[in-house]
Amino acid sequence: MTEKGLNNFFETFLKKEPLFTDKKVLQSAHTPSEIPHREDQINQIANILAPALRKDRPSNLFIYGKTGTGKTVCARHTTQKLREVAKQNGVELDVAYINCKLSKIADTEYRLIAQLAREFGKEIPVTGLPTGEVYQHFYRAIDDKKRTIILVLDEVDQLVNKTSDEILYNLTRINSELKNAQISIIGISNDIVFTDHIDPRVKSSLSEEEIVFPPYNAIQIQDILKQRISKAFKPEAVEPGVVEKCAAYAAKDHGDARRALELIRVAGELAERNNESRVTINHLDQAEDKIERDRVVDIVTTQPQQFKATLYALISIDKAKQSKILTGDLYSTYQDVCRKTGLRPLTQRRVSDIIAEFDMLGIINAKVVSNGRYGRTREISPAIPESIEPKIREIIAKDLGL
Repeated sequence: MTEKGLNNFFETFLKKEPLFTDKKVLQSAHTPSEIPHREDQINQIANILAPALRKDRPSNLFIYGKTGTGKTVCARHTTQKLREVAKQNGVELDVAYINCKLSKIADTEYRLIAQLAREFGKEIPVTGLPTGEVYQHFYRAIDDKKRTIILVLDEVDQLVNKTSDEILYNLTRINSELKNAQISIIGISNDIVFTDHIDPRVKSSLSEEEIVFPPYNAIQIQDILKQRISKAFKPEAVEPGVVEKCAAYAAKDHGDARRALELIRVAGELAERNNESRVTINHLDQAEDKIERDRVVDIVTTQPQQFKATLYALISIDKAKQSKILTGDLYSTYQDVCRKTGLRPLTQRRVSDIIAEFDMLGIINAKVVSNGRYGRTREISPAIPESIEPKIREIIAKDLGL
């Protein structure tokens, strides 16, 4: 497109009547003033954190449940309200929120503690200091006055996967190093069995209180969508039936409200690009295909090499010859992939853990079956759409050097 053509395109775009009035309302970072169907969970969080208003240290809290069940939005909403009430009553209270999934912030112990120090006004170099010294800078940054700090570690399981549970042990023991400040930790995880795999000392410290967030059902997701759509779109911009189908899509995918909001947003963007005056079910179907393709590709490309080797082994097994893929069959093929790529094979138990993680991400389906006195195994099959399986295979092969 020529420079003149590009200018004309943008000028024409500006003259179009938009479908959206406030697209930010549909984004995961948005914290609504009301959160439907999570009153019980919000009340539980509030009850646990309320002692901070009397300058007492609240118990550490561990929140878990599947993706899109409202964990983060409820934690943000409740801590925001807590901070407002504390300010009104002259209570010194701070909230620090860290997304542990973000690289360059929480992929090493050094980076995480340095980021926490920055949150409280202490600049730390990107590298170069001993980790113990970074901790001392952080202690000094927060211990300058009497206050309560709520530290929210979102996707805390990702932090432990990248580093180790030693960092959680150190964080839960910070109060013994402080004279004025006191810290409470809120850990949030999509991995419901995360605490089963960490040091018992860490588990007991982190999980002084626990709250489980159940998946939303289709009716609840419809309520959430209607609330957000009324603020995000112009009146009558969404065709009848779209909300119901969008909720059904998301309910099928573990009751993921975040996915429903992403679906309706992408459907709206596709409708705008096509100069349509309304979001239709056809746009929703297109959005579902696009998001699924992007989601799977993003998940696969960001996995460690051993995860890629495991997935490559699974999609390499000839399904025409083998209708049921068992853990043992997959492990044998995985060992072949390791030999070809120079990777050191993991134990079968660790590969089973990787299978469980892929199952949780929706990349594979893994069903535990009993073989009587021969023990239990898993029947495994890919859950990747057939249309993109060749692309996924090609991406992994290239990354592994096959």
